[in-house]
Amino acid sequence: MPTDDNAYPVKIETVNLNFFYGPSQALFDISMSIPSRQVTALIGPSGCGKSTFLRTLNRMNDLIENTRVQGKVTIDGKNVYMQGTDVVALRKRVGMVFQKSNPFPKSIFENIAFGPRIHGLRDRDKLTEIVERSLSRAGLWEEVKDRLSESALGISGGQQQRLCIARALAVDPDILLMDEPASALDPKSTARVEDLIAELRADYTIVIVTHNMQQASRVSDYTGFFFEGYLVEFGETKQIFTQPGEKRTEDYITGRFG
Repeated sequence: MPTDDNAYPVKIETVNLNFFYGPSQALFDISMSIPSRQVTALIGPSGCGKSTFLRTLNRMNDLIENTRVQGKVTIDGKNVYMQGTDVVALRKRVGMVFQKSNPFPKSIFENIAFGPRIHGLRDRDKLTEIVERSLSRAGLWEEVKDRLSESALGISGGQQQRLCIARALAVDPDILLMDEPASALDPKSTARVEDLIAELRADYTIVIVTHNMQQASRVSDYTGFFFEGYLVEFGETKQIFTQPGEKRTEDYITGRFG
């Protein structure tokens, strides 16, 4: 757990961030500083804005019609909503893993090589190197190295989710967004994903949405508690879970609602 605020420079910062689905406002004045190479968990009841907030960080909400953003989201000090932002380059840099594993109906190899190919890489040797490296980083290489030509749909659910993490890593991001990445997995697979998150924090800034309080306390360095579109409290995970500054945070963590 972090002890020195200066040891972890800010990677992502939101300032007075508001988000709207048509006339309905989903996020209200969210200001948050997410530190580099740490795991930040976003917790809160269903419908509180966690996933909406997560998608503002790589502009995935742009894909939803009739939405709009007010305020700022900066990565390394640069506003990702400024005019002229290369959204494809942004999403390459800010990878995303979804709640339900979504491997492409292609081979394991082609799933991992897909992103680098989209970005123009054609060299087979380099693609092979990226596939092995990405699967190794995702803790999957030893399990699938003899099955690379087989369909990714033929491996287990837990393996599919780690494959999706490997696919995100293949385009060399520096931020990973994870939207409840273990909620559909069995306990053993969940533990593997949590171990993987712990390993990846050394090289990536990770933001994870989770409904699981125990998971948030296990895997994260920082925690933000959302409620009805507001960020109620944000701080070091140990402090949030042991000495929350807001009664609503304490009530949620202790199971009084949510």
